[in-house]
Amino acid sequence: MDKSEFRGTRLKSARLFRGMTLTGLSSATGISKQSISLYENDKNKPEFDNIQKISNALMFPTEFFLQKDSCKTSTEVTYFRSLASATKMDRTSQSIKLEYVAKIYEILSNYIDFPSLNLPTVDFTDSFSDSFEENNKLLCNEIERISSTLRNYWDIGDGPIGNLQFILEKNGIIVTGFDTNENAIDAFSQHTVLNNGDVFFISVDQGKKPEGRIRFDLSHELGHILLHPWSESLDLIDKDEFKLREKQANMFASSFLLPKSSFGKEVQAYPTSLQYYEMLKKKWKVSIQAMIYRSYQLNIISNNQFQYLMRQVSKKGWRQKEPGDKPYFLNANIFQGAIDLLIEEKILSPEGLMRLFRKYGITMYSKDIECLLSLKKGTLSSKNELPPIIQLKSYQ
Repeated sequence: MDKSEFRGTRLKSARLFRGMTLTGLSSATGISKQSISLYENDKNKPEFDNIQKISNALMFPTEFFLQKDSCKTSTEVTYFRSLASATKMDRTSQSIKLEYVAKIYEILSNYIDFPSLNLPTVDFTDSFSDSFEENNKLLCNEIERISSTLRNYWDIGDGPIGNLQFILEKNGIIVTGFDTNENAIDAFSQHTVLNNGDVFFISVDQGKKPEGRIRFDLSHELGHILLHPWSESLDLIDKDEFKLREKQANMFASSFLLPKSSFGKEVQAYPTSLQYYEMLKKKWKVSIQAMIYRSYQLNIISNNQFQYLMRQVSKKGWRQKEPGDKPYFLNANIFQGAIDLLIEEKILSPEGLMRLFRKYGITMYSKDIECLLSLKKGTLSSKNELPPIIQLKSYQ
């Protein structure tokens, strides 16, 4: 059994989890920045009084800083949407949160048979010729082919996708969502290596964005999972390369949600009518702006028609909020289903689950874990109900 002792790596993890700088934590605790840095690097051991101050400031139980992390997960790359406008601290904080989601997934895998990753092998080449126009045309065709391959592989036809979250989870891609508190980050995906294989996680910012936006974000991250390498740090690629990957993921999302074979035929009836796009939005559950762009991408409308429609969208104020937009929340996800199953089958109680997480070093308050896993509020709250010790006599 590992003995309890202060571990600097745990302090750094908790600080970054909260998106707090050394200066910020110093200000919140009254402990010097230099001392905190020494604590994080295990070059000095804090007095218990200082651990309590840090615990209160970071809203982590004191025990968290005295434990060893027993999970074996290894995170490789995290793709962030809108990376250019997000700060490094924003990205680091969200990446660490998703790492904890992966750790909890690993723990629950000892009890739950989660769906295995089920993706086709695709051969994606993103460089074709020296001509930009020719290269762009070939790129579009290549992504159309891949999105069609995936729809066929998952047997979802070419119509509107009903519950995209369910389809992703059914095929082994774990979806969660929590408020990033930062408009610079729309969504992000992460590749994690576990003992039983690779797992991809997608997290979306929910509570503010409409359904069409979140579905596009999910499809965008799916595009990264299928098209792009996950063996290199994004810090090693230049901005132009990152922008190209973002463009490719957007193209994939459009093609996947709005197939050429079905949407392309349907939109041709009234391709320059905003009222018609309003109607199509209810069916396809994709934003009007995305459908207009898709019509342009498929050469159903000209560049002039595309520009005119987008000016009308701006004039109506639809850039910020379209007709039918309202905040969208994910459906009960695979984590909710797993935990509900363990509780209903009396395998583990909410209190037992929290003890299990603590055993592996995930010592957090229940509200933080519920937020990480996108669970219903109160799912992990202990009822503190004692078993009955008296009962009625049976009368003959």
